[in-house]
Amino acid sequence: MLTLRTVLFDLDGTLIDSVRLILDSYHHTLAAHGLPPRSDDEWLRGVGTPLTIQFAEWRDDQGTMEALIATYRKYNLEHHDRMVTVYPGVVAAVRALKDAGVATGLVTSKNRSGAVRGLSLARLESLMDVLVCADEVTNPKPHPEPVETAVRLLHADPKTTVYVGDSIHDMLSGRAAGVLTAAALWGPFGRSHLEDASPDFWLTAPEDLVRLVLNRPESPAPAASVAPH
Repeated sequence: MLTLRTVLFDLDGTLIDSVRLILDSYHHTLAAHGLPPRSDDEWLRGVGTPLTIQFAEWRDDQGTMEALIATYRKYNLEHHDRMVTVYPGVVAAVRALKDAGVATGLVTSKNRSGAVRGLSLARLESLMDVLVCADEVTNPKPHPEPVETAVRLLHADPKTTVYVGDSIHDMLSGRAAGVLTAAALWGPFGRSHLEDASPDFWLTAPEDLVRLVLNRPESPAPAASVAPH
């Protein structure tokens, strides 16, 4: 029987539904600086990576890069609390894990201030044992460093740790760090987008995670929704 003692979570698209805000923030930023627009699909491909990666085209112009990031963050913060919601079932699922003694951690490509804002809005901050944010690592996802850092801070065993995320960057980071990976299909990406990253598990609803970790066959989640890759 599978034993999981530690669960790590991505934030955007996994715990909180902030994807529309993220995309609108990118569109606003390019428009504000008179730059050619990009489609939602173009921006979505980089969701889960830091702003410096998304704005990599301007990395050689430090002033422009800093201005783009400042504009993005200003717009994002102004509209954050109005547009961001927590996915149904997420809080109950995380609380069930905590009540069962499972260690939890957040591994996100947001800076700590933005991550705390999102967790606080969703009332999840007190349910995370550690936070690993983009401004606290040298190499962001899909590099393994963020996940490895969380595992180290929690004194966890990678073999009994699962990283839950919605993007291919999450899956690649977790796999490279030697932990199990679970794809959250309630986020913006479908199964076809994530299959190349070979997640160990597919989750169609937060309740599936509880069933997976706590070995609860009586969970109301469909039997086929938690399936090893």
